[in-house]
Amino acid sequence: MSQAKTVEHGFDKGLLEYVGKSSPPPFLLKTYMLVENPATDDIISWNAEGTAFVVWQPAEFARDLLPTLFKHSNFSSFVRQLNTYGFRKVVASRWEFYNDLFRRGQRELLSEIRRRKAWRSKVHPVAPPVQAAVQESDEERGSTSTSSSSGHGSLFDENKRLKRENDMLNSELVSVKKRCKELLDMVARGTSSPENTEEDERPKLFGVRLGVSVERKIERAEISERIHVLLSQSCK
Repeated sequence: MSQAKTVEHGFDKGLLEYVGKSSPPPFLLKTYMLVENPATDDIISWNAEGTAFVVWQPAEFARDLLPTLFKHSNFSSFVRQLNTYGFRKVVASRWEFYNDLFRRGQRELLSEIRRRKAWRSKVHPVAPPVQAAVQESDEERGSTSTSSSSGHGSLFDENKRLKRENDMLNSELVSVKKRCKELLDMVARGTSSPENTEEDERPKLFGVRLGVSVERKIERAEISERIHVLLSQSCK
């Protein structure tokens, strides 16, 4: 707190007299007073060239110096205020702020620094509110109508395309089922006819036909059954 008292009593008297003769923004005057006070150069001071000022110790600056003139201790709020008056941070490694009209020994330039206008006031100086609202409403309706008709058209085209693909798939499915049925019938005939043929062509001994090996019959039946099952499963 000793530093705060030093700040209050150490301001340049000539600067205070200058305040009465001109009317720069109070924020700039107070900031200039803080930078000019030699008693706090270890916390805030001009850079070597006097073209910018540096906050060397932001924590101490916010705690001890800001409350003496700004009645708050928020360093971020102080930086935001600087930005509104066109100051910019020029060194990445420290809090050094530059404005072309904020220079050591040139207090008269302070009154030429102006606060930036709000962006909103620059963007909308055009039409009366009622006319603008009506125009926006008409544009929205037109845009909605156009997008709605476009959306219906695209949905209709998509529906037609899906119907064509579905018809093609159904046709292919019917064709595949038909071929499978023909194949199953052909396999059934092929597996039954050899056995009958073999029965007819069995050799005879003294007028009596010789029997076929039981193992061969069983093997042939199993193979036929397996083929039929596989074909049935693939044709479902």
